[in-house]
Amino acid sequence: MDIVLWIIAALLALAFLGAGIMKLSQSKEKLAASGMAWTEDFGAGTIKLIGALEVLAAIGLVLPAVLDIVPVLVPLAALGLVLVMIGAIVVHARRRETQAIGINVVLLLLAAVVAWGRFGPYAF
Repeated sequence: MDIVLWIIAALLALAFLGAGIMKLSQSKEKLAASGMAWTEDFGAGTIKLIGALEVLAAIGLVLPAVLDIVPVLVPLAALGLVLVMIGAIVVHARRRETQAIGINVVLLLLAAVVAWGRFGPYAF
């Protein structure tokens, strides 16, 4: 199970690192034009904040365990992503974007598995 948790954490880290960098590096208008219609409901600063949180969580999912420095940050990062995904589900539900909700639920469940495993029976 330890290997499964590593794989899930690495995949989540890659996904959120890419998503976060995209939100940090592109303008609100460009993000909206590329299919992220939800950005119309938020200010540019809020979008950048979400991107920064995603990048920090991606780093926190892997780096503390690899370096063996404060490895408790791994499940905390996963828990943070669970909260981000709950927020994303709420936003997409309000906008009736059902396809995006499915992706958010999958990411939420994967992050919850990492949080459960690293807080519980497979802690570092």
